[in-house]
Amino acid sequence: MTALPTDDQPRTSDPFDLRTTVAALRARTPKITLGRIGGLAASVVLPLIPITGFIVVWHLLTTNQVVAWLRFNRMPTPGSVLDKFSARLGTGAYYDDLFASVQRILLGFGLAAVIGIGLGVLIGRSRTARKTLRPFLEIVRPIPAIAIVPLTILLFPSSEQGIVFITFFAAFFPVVVSTIHAMDSLPKVWDEAARTMGAGRWTILRSVVLPGAMPGIFSGLSVSMGVAWICVVSAEMISGQFGIGYYTWQAYGLLDYAGVVVGMVSIGALGLITAWVVELTGRRVNHWLPRAQ
Repeated sequence: MTALPTDDQPRTSDPFDLRTTVAALRARTPKITLGRIGGLAASVVLPLIPITGFIVVWHLLTTNQVVAWLRFNRMPTPGSVLDKFSARLGTGAYYDDLFASVQRILLGFGLAAVIGIGLGVLIGRSRTARKTLRPFLEIVRPIPAIAIVPLTILLFPSSEQGIVFITFFAAFFPVVVSTIHAMDSLPKVWDEAARTMGAGRWTILRSVVLPGAMPGIFSGLSVSMGVAWICVVSAEMISGQFGIGYYTWQAYGLLDYAGVVVGMVSIGALGLITAWVVELTGRRVNHWLPRAQ
């Protein structure tokens, strides 16, 4: 019969429990492997290769004032653009222009996302809505957003409202069309299985249809964001009084070609950031997809 250890005697720990604890701690500790470090380095280095190559070629062509099929003797050099960009960063007007353009994008794109998804779901789920609204959408969809600038000047009391409407008009159609196609691509067996299990119409819409259509919807949102930036900048050039597009057009009118490139780079950076936000949101919403795990 084994005697129980007293308080004065040291207690021996179970080696199995110790191994289990160590294994659990190792599993919780993030593993930093050479493969992961190489992947992070590649994600930073690889995008810089084409950017660096483009800048080098740009520098060589503009510095040597090459005139061939294209004329680079009047193009600003990367150094002059960098100087202009540094000067613009020190002014409050530059940030006012950025804020104005971002605000217009958020309003126009937000309205297009809400109305486009709602209307796309309605058309995708209702035969009556499809027969009634789809022909009208297909008639209006080919009209360029810039072509309605004269009408927006007549309709809206301020240019700000007109620019937001043009942005909404451009971003709306990629969202609604992608939502309709996402509705059509859902397997019918999902709907039938949910009905067999006693789910109602709203439950199926909330728990089956919308989650299943979200990958296609976010594809349309990604395209819509790019189209929205193109049209908001174009609208600012035509009828705006401030914004990054207005600044770019004003720089061209003043023959400030370095300022034009600064405006182009700013537009590209803003477009990259907003597209990344849409993509990140899509990954979070569609986390159930096997490819996202």
